[in-house]
Amino acid sequence: MAGAFVVVGCRQLVTLRGPARPRVGPEMRDLGIIADGALLVRDGRIAAAGKYADLKPEIGAEVEVVDAGGGVLLPGFVDAHTHLVFAGNRADEFEQRIAGATYAQIAAAGGGIRATVGRTRQATEDELLEAARRHARWFLAGGTTTVEAKSGYGLEAEAECKMLRVMRRLRQEGPLEIIPTFLGAHEVPEEYRDRPEQYADAVISEMLPRVAAERLAEFCDVFCEPHLFPVATARRILSAAKQFGMRLRLHADQFGLSGGARLAAELGAATADHLEYTDTASMDALAAAGIQPVLLPGSVYALGLARYPEAREMIERGLAVVLATDFNPGSSPTASMPIILSLACTRMRMTPAEAIAAATINAAWSLGRGGQIGSLEAGKRADFAIYACEDYREIPYHFGVNLLRGLWSRGTRAATFPN
Repeated sequence: MAGAFVVVGCRQLVTLRGPARPRVGPEMRDLGIIADGALLVRDGRIAAAGKYADLKPEIGAEVEVVDAGGGVLLPGFVDAHTHLVFAGNRADEFEQRIAGATYAQIAAAGGGIRATVGRTRQATEDELLEAARRHARWFLAGGTTTVEAKSGYGLEAEAECKMLRVMRRLRQEGPLEIIPTFLGAHEVPEEYRDRPEQYADAVISEMLPRVAAERLAEFCDVFCEPHLFPVATARRILSAAKQFGMRLRLHADQFGLSGGARLAAELGAATADHLEYTDTASMDALAAAGIQPVLLPGSVYALGLARYPEAREMIERGLAVVLATDFNPGSSPTASMPIILSLACTRMRMTPAEAIAAATINAAWSLGRGGQIGSLEAGKRADFAIYACEDYREIPYHFGVNLLRGLWSRGTRAATFPN
């Protein structure tokens, strides 16, 4: 939809307006809701957000009218941790876990990340692009307009670059905005199985220079776990990435207190992700360094585990919590942010308002995009969704029910649904 249009008939216009920074503490419960709201869009940007009665004088005859039908209008979700590009799936492992196999046992038998690596290496770039297009449609169908996407299923220079090139091509196609992250240190590939430090050397000396030279990634991430990339090794890789001008993210404290969260604080990373086993001292280190925690309840749920991150304590300690899907073929095969909101509320005791803030404005700031997306304020990109409900709390409340009525990206209608 080009030119100018106005969305009217919003029972709740959930703006997330507020300070130009991530939201913390009680701020996460202030969604800036406007009853009987309207959103004026011009040339893909938000021109005004307010009560319909106040905006009415600005609405000329040339402005198209979109009726929200008494629904809820939200910013598009910003998913700050995904593995968007890969080949195949791991439904067989889903069944194995039901039968009692653990994540570690499956990986030791050649499954897990290595299984996806084999399929992704064999796939052509066009085949990966077609699979990623399908995944992108899933994100859009859940109200997500921006994703951070990681490589990590190539584990050698050409395959990693192939994944990142797919992200670039898909971003150019639109409408899903994609922010690329290099995750060469996701697993130790089979050919380096007994030489993990040599593999880390290859990440530093072969992969990082090529990714940087082709400008394929904005961030670098490392899966910091003792059996994969312990703190000292993760520090080497991330320090090298900094030299190439990449910002840092970190898989930290997922299966034990690995020291990953403290390393994120030490290096000034943008985020520390997972954090199921992080302790209060690590939380305080993250807060002092201004690092945002990205919590991924979908992976805990899908793996059949019981230990969720301590979201309530993190919020009370002043951390600007983010929620994300961790969409991937093994441990969190969901692209639905509404499902993640529901898990955050029921399993981590976040309020619906806190969950919405964590999946929009806080997620946007964690990606360095808080000035452009994540809230509905004048000057920002017109990324928003209309939901067929009367109250924003219904989105996590009706778990597994898609209430999305329509989605817009950069002011253009990206999807329409029958709700």
